[in-house]
Amino acid sequence: MEKKKVVVGMSGGVDSSVAAYLLKEQGYDVIGATMQIWQDEDRDVQEENGGCCGLSAVDDARRVAQLLDIPYYVMNFKEEFKCRVMDYFVEEYLAGRTPNPCIACNRYVKWEAMLKRSLEIGADYIATGHYARIARLPNGRYAIRNSVTAKKDQTYALYNLTQEQLAHTLMPVGEYTKEEIREIAKKAGLPVAHKPDSQEICFIPDHDYAAYIEKAAGDRVPKEGNFVTEDGEVLGRHRGITHYTVGQRKGLNLAMGHPVFVTQIRPKTDEVVIGEAGDVFGDVLLCDHINYMGMEDLSQPREVLAKIRYAHAGEWCVIERVAEDMIKCTFRKPVRAITPGQAVVFYEDGCVLGGGSIVGVN
Repeated sequence: MEKKKVVVGMSGGVDSSVAAYLLKEQGYDVIGATMQIWQDEDRDVQEENGGCCGLSAVDDARRVAQLLDIPYYVMNFKEEFKCRVMDYFVEEYLAGRTPNPCIACNRYVKWEAMLKRSLEIGADYIATGHYARIARLPNGRYAIRNSVTAKKDQTYALYNLTQEQLAHTLMPVGEYTKEEIREIAKKAGLPVAHKPDSQEICFIPDHDYAAYIEKAAGDRVPKEGNFVTEDGEVLGRHRGITHYTVGQRKGLNLAMGHPVFVTQIRPKTDEVVIGEAGDVFGDVLLCDHINYMGMEDLSQPREVLAKIRYAHAGEWCVIERVAEDMIKCTFRKPVRAITPGQAVVFYEDGCVLGGGSIVGVN
């Protein structure tokens, strides 16, 4: 019987390297591939900005591929990454929202673009080193399922994948803890066994989002504006709305005598609304751009566990469709910092039912 062919997205890190190793051990015909996403920076900049797809990532991934004796390629997705991730990131901040670029990259670059390219060269699947699993539910639909380790679980950032994409995806790392993955890499002699995890957004390694947006947006970058209370009282001046996000406390430089927080961003008036600690909590949100995954639709209210950001443990809520592409989530307990632009992801029995982009509180 002919081996199934799988293209493994290799970032040069230990997780994707072990994914390639495990799949080869399982009998797949494995091909390694790294996405080239950097734009036209010079070599020094590319080397400094290692991230998950920089030049150092290519070097490490190529070394692993040679060790595993598998073909290795660098696939150029610069155009897709610029449009779907970098430009999206800037536009969201200019609109007063806080985006999650990894979710956009997963859906439109790592899956949509890379899967298309992989199928064109005869592959049956693509695979990644994400800490997640894929389940086929009783209703016949595919769903992302929690990994065995809650500490590293990456299902939140994968909620936007389609049924077609999931049907052609393998995620072998989701069956292991991080410690087990490093041990597998060590025993296999992989040179990246002890390589530290990448923490930053790959195209902003210094974490200075505002400076990146200022450079990218040019004369469209928001100017200084007012810090205001909910009812419009001016409290002071701020540096521009792209410097702030809902729930933020540090860096406000407001002499209020006690901690205060950003509760809302108003891009039309360049106002940043300031409130007390309790004002940051809410129990209802609206989301749009819905992606149904484990459930085919939402015809009646349903109680689910929902996460409103990557590090959120989740809170029980009732979800109900209130428009063609709009879901209302009513939480049992108030949740902190419901942030427009972030994703809300719905879970049931450890599987992703779907999710959407938060547009605000009701």
